[in-house]
Amino acid sequence: MRLRRWLLVLMMLLLCIPSVIPTAQAQSAGISIYLDGQRLNSDTSPYILPKVYVTMVPTRIISEGIGASVTWNQASKTAMIRKDGSVITLTSGRTTATVNGAAVPLDASVEIRNGRIMVPIRFISENLGLRVSWNQAAQRIDLYSRIVSPPVQPVQPGQPGEPGAPASDEIRGAWISTVYNLDWPVAGSSVQQQQADYIRMIDELQRTGINTVYVQVRPAGDALYPSALVPWSKTVSGTQGVDPGYDPVAFMIEETHKRGMEFHAWFNPFRANTAANVTGLDPRHVAVAHPEWIVNTGNQLYINPGIPAARQHIIDVIMEVVNRYDIDGVHLDDYFYPSNTVFHDEAAYQTYNQGVYRNIGDWRRGNINLFVSGLKDSIHHIKPDVKFGISPFGVWRNQSTDASGSETSAGVTAYDSMYADVRAWIRNGWVDYVAPQIYWSMSNPAVDYDVLVDWWVREVSGTDVDLLIGHAAYKLGTSEIGWQSASEIINQLRYNQQYSEIKGSIFFRAENILSNPLGLKDQLQSYYRSSARP
Repeated sequence: MRLRRWLLVLMMLLLCIPSVIPTAQAQSAGISIYLDGQRLNSDTSPYILPKVYVTMVPTRIISEGIGASVTWNQASKTAMIRKDGSVITLTSGRTTATVNGAAVPLDASVEIRNGRIMVPIRFISENLGLRVSWNQAAQRIDLYSRIVSPPVQPVQPGQPGEPGAPASDEIRGAWISTVYNLDWPVAGSSVQQQQADYIRMIDELQRTGINTVYVQVRPAGDALYPSALVPWSKTVSGTQGVDPGYDPVAFMIEETHKRGMEFHAWFNPFRANTAANVTGLDPRHVAVAHPEWIVNTGNQLYINPGIPAARQHIIDVIMEVVNRYDIDGVHLDDYFYPSNTVFHDEAAYQTYNQGVYRNIGDWRRGNINLFVSGLKDSIHHIKPDVKFGISPFGVWRNQSTDASGSETSAGVTAYDSMYADVRAWIRNGWVDYVAPQIYWSMSNPAVDYDVLVDWWVREVSGTDVDLLIGHAAYKLGTSEIGWQSASEIINQLRYNQQYSEIKGSIFFRAENILSNPLGLKDQLQSYYRSSARP
């Protein structure tokens, strides 16, 4: 009996050992977080959520480490994070957060684990103006604030940066987002720091193989340059309407051209404000100066494309940049009519349609066509060599709706949801290029990258309109099908090589290249080095 009892005890001890050892190993190989080189300590270990690959950290890291104010509402299970004028709210179970009043999609929200409130570190850090870098091998996250910036090693003017001079006729582009200070500049940074950060960013991009940047110069009805028509953007000075003390666009163009790279001015055409109110807007802002032009969609303010004077105002704003600066191109994204929301423009329809169009949908598409064709004529009348292009939503129409559409099942389409008839733009030559945002993988059964590329190639074939492809670098590491490896992007680039109609690629966005998600930056550099032509 005694021997049997000891055997039972021994067996129980052996059964407990496996549950103890992994815990110890997990603690020793935990994720470490550093801010400007200084380790941020916490009594609760960060962890990675499976499938979505999001690193969760306790709010103590955010409050004590990053220096943000964090409040928690137990009743609504909502965390509110404030720092330097930015406000982020995340609610447990919701797939969207709000950043300064605007809804932003989330891969992971708030969790409560072991009595601690855990939040996604990358999402919060980037929206507070921090640069985030992940080292997979070391299981280390590095955060860089506005104070510390890696040493600047500028490339000499006219000399190619690593990995070698890209083919002169191939666009290798990156979108540089300034809205919410996403890519540049860091919120609250000095003029000197903004300039140093931009130089560092384009040097790194060029070393990766990028030869063209698309810089957001009109993020929300405002400007990153001195304008007679619209106020200064708060992204450069912290307060809308306040002069930052220099001309950021002139500076960026000069530095970009020094390196033999192209600079395209990127405009959000009909977005008036990223929030649904006018609080804090400068008196010259369009939503304040012309409230009769504005439509409140519920979470943003839009300029009504159905009002001729409003359309002309946007053309005038863009032409101010064309006339003043040595830009290589004018670039628009897909901010035409908003999708998946109610847009109250019935009064404008009654006033301005006057029986020309049979329904409000055709009238809306007509408004955008007038805007696009008018802008093209204005640009080329003044500067014929300045390229004009648009980056529409990646699906024009589904084949189930229109037999000539793509064999896809997208829930949103450019033609039906945003009233952007890209086919008309191509066939009438109203654009020099289109850069559809083909933000799906090559293994997505509903919206397949290959299928869409083939469709767009057919659309531009035989026309004078070039085709660029917009790639979703920002999706790498998310749970969406096909985005668990950086090879997805490389395989897309290889697929494009079969078509002479495709003149290059643009990646959304700069930081999603430079942060090297899943090794993308390294793979791009290697790919472009191997495909560089003499």
